[in-house]
Amino acid sequence: MDTFAFPGLDGYQLLDSGEAEKLERVGPYLLRRPDPQAIWHRRLPASEWREADFRFVRESDRGGYWETKTPDLPKEWDLEIEGGRFRMHPTPFKHIGLFPEQAVNWAWTAAQGRRIATENGEKPRMLNLFGYTGVASILAAQAGWEVTHLDASRASVDWAAENARRSDLDERAIRWILDDASRFVTREIRREKQYHGILLDPPHYGRGPKGEKWQFETGIMRLLEDVHTLLAPTPGSFLILSSYAIGCSPLAFDNMLRDLGPGAVETGELWVPEEGSTRRLSCGFCGRWQRQDGG
Repeated sequence: MDTFAFPGLDGYQLLDSGEAEKLERVGPYLLRRPDPQAIWHRRLPASEWREADFRFVRESDRGGYWETKTPDLPKEWDLEIEGGRFRMHPTPFKHIGLFPEQAVNWAWTAAQGRRIATENGEKPRMLNLFGYTGVASILAAQAGWEVTHLDASRASVDWAAENARRSDLDERAIRWILDDASRFVTREIRREKQYHGILLDPPHYGRGPKGEKWQFETGIMRLLEDVHTLLAPTPGSFLILSSYAIGCSPLAFDNMLRDLGPGAVETGELWVPEEGSTRRLSCGFCGRWQRQDGG
């Protein structure tokens, strides 16, 4: 059984991939953007790729710009996901505000929240580090989680808060934090805070709001150990680690998570299927550590 099998996502389809690009439908629009994993041949003819409404043109390793098929296309649009409403906005870094491969973790987190609430009689608390545009946070809040959402980018926190408003979410459902992840976690340890679920989707390299440097290879093990300290002793409490474009493998994730101590560990690749094909497009690695009964 594939632990991280893509469950499907309304409004999203991967139509084709190859030659370092992917062709996706996101809501009503067709997007063409780079993907270094797609090193194979394309299936669809070039004429279908030319139909893309938005095409990302890379200028350097720092980013690029989007070409539009017609000048009247909107700069942003809404996508409904599981009752939430999220703003899609093509950015100069080729992102659009959504990582569809994470749908498997959104569904799993909702199920674990129900389990924790039912078996332990308490409202589950979640910490979403590197929260980006807040899709995971908002869906978790809608599923009954009490959510703390953190990101080091003011623009990302504002985007996430806007998505919460568009989703008609109670403004008290999510606590918004603009901070460096490691610094915040250190303070939460001193405060003896506890969470039933912690999500980490860190970049390979980044900077905090005060210039704090982050490098995945040198920072991730310490951060994992620290967030593990924040996990509630409740059976079923968990953390999820995922990342993209890093120089390690699911085996490295497995080794790191097992270093945290006794618990159920699952690791593998996140992926999305290609429509009309048996191909899968890799979208990074993922691992879960979950506390067992009495663990």
